[in-house]
Parts: sequence; structure tokens; C-alpha cells
Amino acid sequence: MVMIKMPERIKPRFSRYIGIDYSGAETPDSSLKGLRVYEASFESLPVEVGPPPSPRKYWTRRGLAEWLADQLSGDVPTIVGIDHGFSFPLRYFEVHHLEPDWPTFLDDFQKHWPTDAANTYVDFVRDGSRGEGDARSGSARWRRISEERAGAKSVFHFDVPGSVAKSTHSGLPWLRYLRNQHGDRVHFWPFDGWEIPAGKSVLVEIYPSLWSKSTPREGRTLDQHDAYVAAAWLRQVDMDGSLRKFLKPNMLAGEYPVAQVEGWILGVL
Repeated sequence: MVMIKMPERIKPRFSRYIGIDYSGAETPDSSLKGLRVYEASFESLPVEVGPPPSPRKYWTRRGLAEWLADQLSGDVPTIVGIDHGFSFPLRYFEVHHLEPDWPTFLDDFQKHWPTDAANTYVDFVRDGSRGEGDARSGSARWRRISEERAGAKSVFHFDVPGSVAKSTHSGLPWLRYLRNQHGDRVHFWPFDGWEIPAGKSVLVEIYPSLWSKSTPREGRTLDQHDAYVAAAWLRQVDMDGSLRKFLKPNMLAGEYPVAQVEGWILGVL
């Protein structure tokens, strides 16, 4: 009798998938219509998560960071995809004579761009009324390896449609906040390594434009749709086993150390 070997069932690495479409508008405590969160599990498709009950109708950046810190404090392995740059091109580190170390970069950036401070707009730092943005500026011509490969705009490309510059400059201090809260239990990919330890939650940079056009909107706003497709894609690649290939994109050997400084967009091969 011929024995037929059945394929092994793929075991998901995560139990929860969170997609976030970010917004760099206004202040950290402003209620922002463009800041959207969707959450899925391996049993259920993404559903929108609203902010805790308060006079504010929409999420604030501060409220979202505090909510994420609470979610990541438990024992539920979670992958969180956020739609803004997690770091800057290597050229930025070279021009400003910075150590190519991500935690050090986050501290230095927040010192010069305190966009997590109350009543602070990104544009307040850009125009010199807050912080020291001029001492840590960049050029829209500078792009990270992953941005070049994805056809994405530079993290310094302000004031144009599709730009993530404001989102990035407003979001980086909150990554620092989360790292300070949970650096021992949360993996920040790929800065902490290309492989994610079993059982750990992880934060990754995502670019919803990779998937949004191929997924029907079904009545969602653009911001809702971007958060939805991010959570849905993270769930899909974890469940079908293809996440592993995205965690180690194809690069020349010398590009991996650069990408661990610049960060990488999960989904870009």
C-alpha cells in the first residue's frame, strides 16, 4: 500500500494582526480622521478599532501610542504594521555624523524634532518655532534602499500627495516611546534583527499602496482601506507561510547592514 504524506498544516506565528494608517496632521493630542486602526486574528478578518470612549471622535497619536503600549504588554503575539518610515536614509547619518545605531537615532531625532510634545505641529519644527529641525534636516533626493525598490517617496519629501514625511516626522518619537516601554518584549524589525524570536510581538513598517488597489474598497474611506489592507495582508502572509520570505528580502550582502540602519518596508522583496 502506498502511503500518501499529507502536507503539514502551517502554524501561524502570530495571534493578532494590527494595521495602522498614520497621520502627521496637527498636534499629538488632536483627534485625527486620517488616523485609522484595523485588527484581525487568525479566526477573523480585520475590523476597525476605535479609540477609547472620550469627547474625541477619532484617535490621537498620543492615545494610539498608549493603546499600543497596553496591547503589547500582554502575552498575545502580535504583529503591528504602521504606515510611516521607521528610520532615515544612510546619507542622513553620514551628513549629521551620527552613529549608525537605531535607538541612538531615535533619541537624537526626538531631541531635535520633539513632535510628541503638547501643542506641537511638525510644521512648528520645520519653521523653527520649536525644536532644532534645521540641525537635523534631510533632502527629498535622499531615499532608503527599500523606498527606491518600492517606488516610494523619500521620508523628507514634504507637501506633496502621497508623502509620508509628516507622518514619519510625527511618528518616530512614538516608536521611541514604545521601545522605551517594551523594548525587551517587542521586536522592532529589522533593527533588532531580520529574524523575529518565537512568541514575541513585532512592529514593522508597511506601505499599503502595495496592496490597496487590488482589494475592493467596500465603502471604506482611503484611510480606513489602507489600515484594513495592511491588517489583512499581515494575516494572510502569516497564515499561508509566506511571511518568512518577506522577513529576509533579496539584497546584496553589503546591503543588509545598511537596511538595518535605514529600516525596511515589509512586503518589499
